[in-house]
Amino acid sequence: MFSVKKWMGAAALVVAGVSVAGAALAQSGESTMDRVKRTKELRVGTVAGAIPYFSKDLVTQKWEGFGPDFGESLAKKLGVNVKFVETTWGNAVLDLQANKIDLMFAMAPTPQRMEVVNFSKPLLNNTFTAVCKKGHAPVQTWEQLNNPDAKVVVDIGSNQDQFATRALPKANISRLESSGAATMSVQTGRSDCQVLVVLLSQPLVAKRPDVGTVYVPTPVETANTNVGLRKEPNKDFENAVNAWLDEARSKGEIQSVVLKNMEKLAGVKADSFPKEVKF
Repeated sequence: MFSVKKWMGAAALVVAGVSVAGAALAQSGESTMDRVKRTKELRVGTVAGAIPYFSKDLVTQKWEGFGPDFGESLAKKLGVNVKFVETTWGNAVLDLQANKIDLMFAMAPTPQRMEVVNFSKPLLNNTFTAVCKKGHAPVQTWEQLNNPDAKVVVDIGSNQDQFATRALPKANISRLESSGAATMSVQTGRSDCQVLVVLLSQPLVAKRPDVGTVYVPTPVETANTNVGLRKEPNKDFENAVNAWLDEARSKGEIQSVVLKNMEKLAGVKADSFPKEVKF
């Protein structure tokens, strides 16, 4: 189990480090939009194995998932080519600050990240769910888990961690290194329920139904998933991304891309989502 204080200290060091890097980049003169126009290339960050957000076919080397699809759509809108640059969730902020990528899809605007990178308008809303072990009583409200007898598990530093800390202050919360470790805690009975966003919980139970049952407790709680951008005074690129987002949403492209990839990559059909879930 990890210490929250230790994690927050590490996050502060990252913020300090990338702030210096960001300040140096700000003096370079060329904005993201100027670079994209000059090179005719949009660099999109990708993460291997992050289904359904990102997935790389080992045979064809082709990237699939929400991020690559959205990246190709935005590049087409800008009239440039798309280039996928592999990173990790942990390094994406640093890569934005170091000018290695132009944007990162599916990045949550946490307070720590907002200190060092900019964010677009919300890309989609990700609903919080509770994945509870087999035999657990149905969870209809979050308040049912807000007591010392409820053994809740989350992956430390995640959206799930922040939400559980705020919404379940009385619960017995375990914070583990990764989402997979948290799932194993539920599967082995050490924890009762794992808090997960629906785009992770639905693929989980579709692939491993023995883990437990997904509930959408009330009140329905969501977290914004945005596009991470380099922090810079010039807003041309941010405005272009937001304009694309508005158009894509008005045409139903955001939801259609999400549902297509959920079925193709995660085996989750559109009609399997709880009725409470809205993207």
